Amino acid sequence: MVGYSRAVRIGNIFEIAGTTAVKDGKPYVAGNAYEQTKYILENIKKVLEKEGLGLKNVIRTRMFVTDISKWEEYGRAYGEFFRDIKPVATMVEVSLLIDKELMIEIEVSAVVD
Repeated sequence: MVGYSRAVRIGNIFEIAGTTAVKDGKPYVAGNAYEQTKYILENIKKVLEKEGLGLKNVIRTRMFVTDISKWEEYGRAYGEFFRDIKPVATMVEVSLLIDKELMIEIEVSAVVD
């Protein structure tokens, strides 16, 4: 249907495509910005670990959110993963994601040591 890679490695850079809170084909915890963010970051961590990497390898994150007024909820979950690592981060409000119940989508760039 769509040409798409979940993640790709180019040289020493590892890119993870936009990740949303979808579980068993359905939005996970609709309406809960904190839980969606946490779920996404747990999945991203698993993808990194499959490649022998970890959160410490993340150098940049991009967060696309549907309600910027919930930035503290997104940020609280984000901080649980990146508080000490502090990658470059961007948060942008968008009008809609692929499903109206999804509140956040996160992309990650990591460097391979």
